[in-house]
Amino acid sequence: MARHSKWANIKHRKSATDAKKGKVFTKMAKLITVAAQSGGDMETNALLRAAVEKAKASNLPAVNIERAIKKGTGELKGEMRLVEITYEGYGPGGVAIMAKCLTENTNRSFANLRNIMTKNDGVWGSSGCVSWMFERKGIIEACLIIENRDDFELQLIDTGAETIEWDGDFVRLTCPPDSFEQCLKVFNKGVVQKSEVELVPKEEKIINELSSARAISSLIDLIEEDDDVVDVVTNAGYSEGVLDALGNG
Repeated sequence: MARHSKWANIKHRKSATDAKKGKVFTKMAKLITVAAQSGGDMETNALLRAAVEKAKASNLPAVNIERAIKKGTGELKGEMRLVEITYEGYGPGGVAIMAKCLTENTNRSFANLRNIMTKNDGVWGSSGCVSWMFERKGIIEACLIIENRDDFELQLIDTGAETIEWDGDFVRLTCPPDSFEQCLKVFNKGVVQKSEVELVPKEEKIINELSSARAISSLIDLIEEDDDVVDVVTNAGYSEGVLDALGNG
């Protein structure tokens, strides 16, 4: 099998996600609204606090945040309740795909996503068909300028970190969900760009054919562009040659 860089695959997916800033405000507001359905107090609602912090990092205006919270708590009359639903399936090359939706109309959401899948060599399956291939991990990404990386990494390992990857001054950490808060505290002097608990593949399915890689990348782009979709995860990874070709268009 051709060599591949896990770090490069992470950056490729991150760049693809970052390129879709046009709809990020809508998605952030939906996350806040759903979290607020369990209560509008950020002191007692950890999910809401995390959603608001993520929205602020994306520069969502305070007025939008306040409206999203009120929508979730029911203070805004006439607003339909959002529900969370995750679809699981297979894309080109048999890669696993999970799409998390926040929607007030599940029939519309599924019809749209089914149409995207069937037109791009994919298929949605039953609940649980691919979720077993993923696990929840705490993810922290930050820019750090520190003198002694060894001491820093030892602190993180003692706190529960599982992987620590560097790219210059940029560091990415994964940890079990129950170690996430403590690991985050170790980053108190760094500029944290991402801090959340999310699904990650237990093992990547490495794609060595450029045509398959382009088909997978295109399908994921189309799914992410749907207004009801707030997150997409896949176990697809790319060999170095394929990754370079994707980066060059």
